[in-house]
Amino acid sequence: MALLLALLTFFIIAMIMVAIAALAGGGERQSVVRKRLEAIERGQRRGSDSIQLKLVRDELLSEVPAFNRVLMRWSGSHKLRDFVSQAGLKIKPGRVILMSGVICLGAYLVVSNIYHNAVFAVLALVGGAIAPFAYVALMRSRRLRAFEKQFPEAIDLLGRAVRAGHSFTSGLEMIAGELAEPVATEFRTTFEEQNFGLPVRDALLNLTERVPLIDVQFFVTALLIQKETGGNLAEILDNLSHVVRERFRIYGEVRVKTAQGRLTAGILISVPPIMIMMMRVLNPSYIQVLFQDPIGPYILGGAAFLQVLGSIILWKIVNIEV
Repeated sequence: MALLLALLTFFIIAMIMVAIAALAGGGERQSVVRKRLEAIERGQRRGSDSIQLKLVRDELLSEVPAFNRVLMRWSGSHKLRDFVSQAGLKIKPGRVILMSGVICLGAYLVVSNIYHNAVFAVLALVGGAIAPFAYVALMRSRRLRAFEKQFPEAIDLLGRAVRAGHSFTSGLEMIAGELAEPVATEFRTTFEEQNFGLPVRDALLNLTERVPLIDVQFFVTALLIQKETGGNLAEILDNLSHVVRERFRIYGEVRVKTAQGRLTAGILISVPPIMIMMMRVLNPSYIQVLFQDPIGPYILGGAAFLQVLGSIILWKIVNIEV
């Protein structure tokens, strides 16, 4: 009965959150306007005096008015907004935070009613709170990796457009129209920013904030230097494309040479939880002591903490940045 009550409570809270999101969600037009206003804000945060705009903004970080006011006072709200935006998710930061609260509360209620142990309940609470942010981080990593793979093609296309006599901004529009996502979206945003009056320099710097990759920083730096000092833009883009492709090739070689280490790390990380599940099936009386003895949950909690810590260290060792 207690488990049923916990599940019912979690379901009701989740349905309330879905209803709030459905009733307060903005339209596509509001999303476009918000992106343009974010571009202007990025330029103003860098202290750019090339554009003087006085706008009264009502940028929502959450669909819940009271929670939105709280987030607006938080100094790190724009960082969380950029983090969610880099993942390509069409949700507001406030919704991620509210989802985190709902999931951690639901996990806490369910686990505490099943095991009646404070250690397991706290672990479920922490895991539920981290889960939405972990999902956003995973989607962000995948999107940036996809952008990095397509980026050399975008530079090549821009170089060919400049060599054919098109302007630089026309080349940005061609990239937005001919390449796949997510490169097309980011270059379309850059083109629209400068097309609606933002200086090219600020539009390019906004690109480096939306896509925090070292290759994009090289690209923007090379363009800004060429804009100030002059030179053959097509040749600069060709050289930059070659450098990016070589870096990506070296990264692929490193991934191949560290494949065995990553496989070993994956096996070492997965063995403890798999063994616990197997023992609960094959010999329940042997492993049940960890769940019935008063000290058992504390041992499991310490083991889980060390497991997470060891996993982080292993992945830091085998994932070499190039």
